[in-house]
Amino acid sequence: MANAFNRDILVQAQDPKSAASFYVDVLGFEVTGEEPNMISLHGRHISLFIEQGPPLGPVLEVIVDSVEAAKRRLLAKGCKIVKDEPDFPRCYIRDPYGLTYNLTSSAHE
Repeated sequence: MANAFNRDILVQAQDPKSAASFYVDVLGFEVTGEEPNMISLHGRHISLFIEQGPPLGPVLEVIVDSVEAAKRRLLAKGCKIVKDEPDFPRCYIRDPYGLTYNLTSSAHE
């Protein structure tokens, strides 16, 4: 199976409520879900998730068959691990061109 982009975009902010207010008040989006550390703004074509944490910039989600195999390939090509959560499993990677994405598995590893 070829890898695929998910329709989810993640941003991290120290204060997710404040960040969500920006997207609601300035851009007209609507909060569609709220958890203690995450606010969701589901849209027709993409969904934006605002997670509490240090800003990483926008993070796209890439679905792969194996997070570990994809991680090895990407590291060999000059990518850097930004955040690794092997228990999930997912891994935030920044590529040599500045794009950050979350590798997530289409199957359990």
